[in-house]
Amino acid sequence: MKSRSKKALYNGVAGITAEICLIICGLILPRIILSTFGSKYNGITQSITQFLSFMTLFRAGVSAVTKAALYKPLANHDNLTISRIIRATEIFMRKVALLFVAGLTILAIVYPLLVSKEFELLFAATLVLIIGFSTFAQYYFGITYQMLLEADQCQYIVSILSATTTVVNVIIAAILIKLGFGIHGVKMGSAIVFALNPVAVNIIVRKKYKIRKNVEPDNSAIKQRWDAFAQQVAMLIRDNTDIVILTIVANTLEVSVYTVYFMVIKAITGMIRAFTNGIGAAFGNMMAKNETDALQKNLKLYEFLIYSLCTTLYSSTCVLVTPFVLVYTSGVHDVDYNRPLFGYIMAFAYVFFCIRIPYQNIVEVAGHFKQTKKSSYIEAGINLGTSVILSINFGIVGVAIGTLLAMVFRTFHYAYYVSKNLIHRNFSQFIFRLISYLATMGIVITFFFFVKLPTADSYLTWLINAIIVFVVSFIATFTVDMIFFREQVFLFKEKLLGLRNPLFQKWWGQGAKPLVGF
Repeated sequence: MKSRSKKALYNGVAGITAEICLIICGLILPRIILSTFGSKYNGITQSITQFLSFMTLFRAGVSAVTKAALYKPLANHDNLTISRIIRATEIFMRKVALLFVAGLTILAIVYPLLVSKEFELLFAATLVLIIGFSTFAQYYFGITYQMLLEADQCQYIVSILSATTTVVNVIIAAILIKLGFGIHGVKMGSAIVFALNPVAVNIIVRKKYKIRKNVEPDNSAIKQRWDAFAQQVAMLIRDNTDIVILTIVANTLEVSVYTVYFMVIKAITGMIRAFTNGIGAAFGNMMAKNETDALQKNLKLYEFLIYSLCTTLYSSTCVLVTPFVLVYTSGVHDVDYNRPLFGYIMAFAYVFFCIRIPYQNIVEVAGHFKQTKKSSYIEAGINLGTSVILSINFGIVGVAIGTLLAMVFRTFHYAYYVSKNLIHRNFSQFIFRLISYLATMGIVITFFFFVKLPTADSYLTWLINAIIVFVVSFIATFTVDMIFFREQVFLFKEKLLGLRNPLFQKWWGQGAKPLVGF
């Protein structure tokens, strides 16, 4: 049986590998669409995807609640309870799939009216149906079993399948574009490829676990889904409101600008989340076994890793995102992509999103959905309200400000709630850590404001600049780590040594003992 440390390592490596594939493929395909079809077509496909994302409200809260319910029976190897929980979730998700079909039909009727000035009604309606096909397949065939894999710290299986699907999708799409297919044909090819992913998850889980199909479903296991619903609402508004608002108050060209910048922000966020893949499930396992000391110690390490990664990567992003976008969109002149202020605001918004990950994980594995649902609604209200108001006068920058304000509020609430109710420590620890790393980001950004890098007129020049910026950011972050958080630096060293990996032992030295925890 794999230890929590090894599972966390597998999840991290697989997650990072999948994220690298996603980043590379995410750069290739939109660029091909931009250069072949133009910003309008890139904008409409991204816009439809975001509208479809709102339909995940049908399953809101079920994923987090199901995983929270699975931690204890997985730790106790209670196959009957696992089967009952999975059965209840599967029945619920089949109903969700049917609701999704109804919602997709309504969207196919309504959405074309929003873009009628730019696209024909039938063109937009059929594109909605095609893009929505793979989401239906996910709900109906695979998402329940994906929850089981994630709860059992087997996220690496999901990551490997995701990476494979992503690469195959780009290959198929590129071939179809080369053969002269229109946007409908390209997206149909993508829909078929992505629909195979949940089918594969279904097959793998049936072979890996002895799930009983003829058991009584444990509906009580997902009874908290309405409390967790609030968390999902806030997430949906955070991830999708901006593009929906821009579609309504602006046009698909502005949506294209937003999605190109967000492609970079999402890639950085994905790398950070991939690095910590499966750690939330490890915390769930610790709570199920009442390993309080291990939980406290590893949470500090988790915070240290997240904050250090965020500081290094997002300070680099602030400096590099606009130059990259300008190189990426060179030759595309139908809209202005030079929006540095927007890039800065979005980068800082997702700094706050990432640093709250450890606290959100603790809340979710503890099952404290009801206790935190009010703050979810407040976050959603801040995001939606400020984005709508500010977008009228400030457009794309306005929606970014709305996102930032909502992220700041929710991060502070998560950190405060966890400090006061779950790990019982002084909230000032969070404040000190946050100020230390934000100040480091400010120093790096200010440094490159005065020390001008060569103008990036090609990917090679940009890459050279990126290496310089990353090294400076890393040095600045490591300096702060060694001055203020030395204990966590050496705790991380012990954790690596505890894996007994020859590569780590050669790097750090011999003779380390495994560290209690993951």
